[in-house]
Amino acid sequence: MYNQSDRHRSLRPSDQLRAAGSARRSGDPPPLSKLTKLAFGIGAIAPGVSAAAFDFFLLIFYSQVVGLDAQLVGLALMISLVCDALSDPVVGYWSDNLRSRWGRRHPFLYASAIPLAVSFYFLWTPPEHASQTWLFWYLLALSVIVRTALTFYRTPASALVPELTPDYHERTALYSLRYFLAWVGGNAISVWMFTVLFPMFVTAMIADGRFNRNAYPVYGLVGALAILLSILVSAKGTHARIPYLKSAPPRRQLTIGIIFGELITTLSNRSFVSLFIAAMLAAIAGGLAAGMSLYFLTYFWGFSERQTGVIFIGTFLAAAIGLVLAPRVSCRFGKKRGAIIVGLVAFVGAPMPIVLRLADVLPANGTAFIFWFVTTTNIIDIGLIICFQILFASMLADLVEDSELQTGRRSEGVFIAAETFIDKAVRGIGVMAASTILTLAGLPPAAKPADVSPEAIWRMGAYYVPIVLALWLTMIAVIATYRIDRTKHEENLRKLAS
Repeated sequence: MYNQSDRHRSLRPSDQLRAAGSARRSGDPPPLSKLTKLAFGIGAIAPGVSAAAFDFFLLIFYSQVVGLDAQLVGLALMISLVCDALSDPVVGYWSDNLRSRWGRRHPFLYASAIPLAVSFYFLWTPPEHASQTWLFWYLLALSVIVRTALTFYRTPASALVPELTPDYHERTALYSLRYFLAWVGGNAISVWMFTVLFPMFVTAMIADGRFNRNAYPVYGLVGALAILLSILVSAKGTHARIPYLKSAPPRRQLTIGIIFGELITTLSNRSFVSLFIAAMLAAIAGGLAAGMSLYFLTYFWGFSERQTGVIFIGTFLAAAIGLVLAPRVSCRFGKKRGAIIVGLVAFVGAPMPIVLRLADVLPANGTAFIFWFVTTTNIIDIGLIICFQILFASMLADLVEDSELQTGRRSEGVFIAAETFIDKAVRGIGVMAASTILTLAGLPPAAKPADVSPEAIWRMGAYYVPIVLALWLTMIAVIATYRIDRTKHEENLRKLAS
């Protein structure tokens, strides 16, 4: 079907600018084509691959495979997150105010692709026979480079959503597609690792390919290529929308005082403060849950690499649940109420299999029931968590117009940067908490599952559950103070239009 968006792509640049000016005057840009939406969604594969790497593999790779002390791994990741977080407000504010022929966001997208891909590869090739000190600094340096390069892509890319569409529900649909592809992309590589890569690296000396360090440079190369292609496809696929995106503010003389004053004014929005605190709690809990995930699958439940691969395959179904469920929940309950309902079910349900094992009401590990019980509950719970994440992100997007009414400025990048800033600044606390739980539980570095005592495994679960539950439930309580619903959002749009 030939629509206005297709016609726009066929115009010369000068005609595109005239068409964009006409669209802005009418206040009604052409609808997004399906290809544009798909290209935008594909861009989420890059942060999806990176998130899977840092959340699931980096801690276990450096501590159990390379042999770096778990506490040092947690410390390096926490420091890298704090260092990286400093770049978020800079990139967010910069992308809100950048003036270029490619608009405010796309220069960052193109510039980040190669540095992110190259540094991601080298993260998985630490020097052999290196000292603990050398490994610590290597991990810290590469983690900072990867995360900073990702910021230069992720923040401007995420800030595109409020610009691509002002519609309350279409924003949720865009985030649904983006989160779906982020989970699919990141987990497709994870499934490939457990079902193909790790079995390829089983040797006479290493019976489990997860503990063969030679497998990880291959993973690094495949992940780097996926990241590179994801960013380039997304940037090119949304390039034709540049004339319809919001323009940078007029040129002005900026000082440090003006910049910080504008940041403080923008971020003082009451509903943003609610999401900011909620994001902080979610980041700590998420870092803890992700850091412990492979430990529970490997040590607590005793799954093999192939069984773990099947569980990761189940995340494709979970992503589909989130993709389908989030727009429906948004329409039925609204974003805030829907996030609270879905979040309560998801986060209370997440540690329940562990609680049942600690209470000794489940069959022994190694039975078919345990594998399918954990797999099924994992699919349902992750699907609900993805739905919650989509609603939360869409709630953040709706702050843009509310803030614009108060400040007179479009600050998509600042809001996205503030959310990612707090995620990075405190997520390391969760990772550090995970490494602390491992130490308190008595799980030694480089230990194979058969070498860990049942008492250590029980303590690992007993320490984890109350901490993660307290964080999730407090986060839900904070979200209840957010106050922008569909009626408020549409009222904001009307006021801006007038």
